[in-house]
Amino acid sequence: MLANQPDIELHVCADAARALPIAREIRPTVILQDLVMPEVDGFTLVRFFRADPSLASIPIIVLSSKEDPRDKSRAFEIGASDYLVKIPDKIELIARVRAHSRSFLAQLDRDEAYRSLAALKHQLEVKNAELSRLSTVDGLTGLANRRRFDEVLDQEYRRARREGAPLALIMTDVDYFKKYNDTYGHQGGDECLRKVAAVLAQAARRPADLAARYGGEEFALVLPHTTAEGAAIVAETLRSSVEALNLPHAASGVAGHVTLSLGVAVAEPSEAELSPQALLKRADAALYQAKRGGRNRFVAQGGATDAASEAAPH
Repeated sequence: MLANQPDIELHVCADAARALPIAREIRPTVILQDLVMPEVDGFTLVRFFRADPSLASIPIIVLSSKEDPRDKSRAFEIGASDYLVKIPDKIELIARVRAHSRSFLAQLDRDEAYRSLAALKHQLEVKNAELSRLSTVDGLTGLANRRRFDEVLDQEYRRARREGAPLALIMTDVDYFKKYNDTYGHQGGDECLRKVAAVLAQAARRPADLAARYGGEEFALVLPHTTAEGAAIVAETLRSSVEALNLPHAASGVAGHVTLSLGVAVAEPSEAELSPQALLKRADAALYQAKRGGRNRFVAQGGATDAASEAAPH
């Protein structure tokens, strides 16, 4: 019935023990299988087909000489796709073979389409995540950019208000950076900023800390749950660490190497009316005081100038 159909490639297996390896090799689009065979029970062979991951979804048409409802029910229960009583009508047999084959091929196409869509979705998610990351990262230094700084300062300020915790902010910039660019060129200036940024990144040790490039040669460090004393320690560590880099700066009015000026401000839990913008203004004012006071130093909010809050220029 099937052998002469131009669109059907028929493979015959007379040995049930070889049925699985042959099916794995040729990957049929439909399996015709007798229920009564020598040496093996047809129901068992259906189970073997269904237990094999590479063959489990291939349609199986079982052939039986008996029109027995119990056999039919059992065949469908263990995974048969169709049941025909021998000898079936040729037209019906060919029609069913073609229908099951088309359905199986359509399922393969659909599964492949789903896999492709899933892969594309994953690629899109990865690219979107990277774009989102890049949109918050400064391209030169690898620190958070101004946009990310604004977001985090606002978030951490609101968190500090809820938790009744202090929030410290350090603003800093490279002393006489314009003269540095004029002396060493913009490439030299970029390299200087990258090295300073690396020092800030090391200072942002805790998960909630944020080191950001605020703009130009100015940087910022957001330090949640940090007291004025703790912020002063971080500021002095930043100042001394950059100084220890010993980056030559022949045009500096402070020293023969690159130095930082820093302003420190802290929002205390008791200051209910303070805002992120006001905290930033305080840190900026402290930074301005550090510059007026000779640079290469940090000044805490309010202009404190004791030994813990101001480093003498070298």
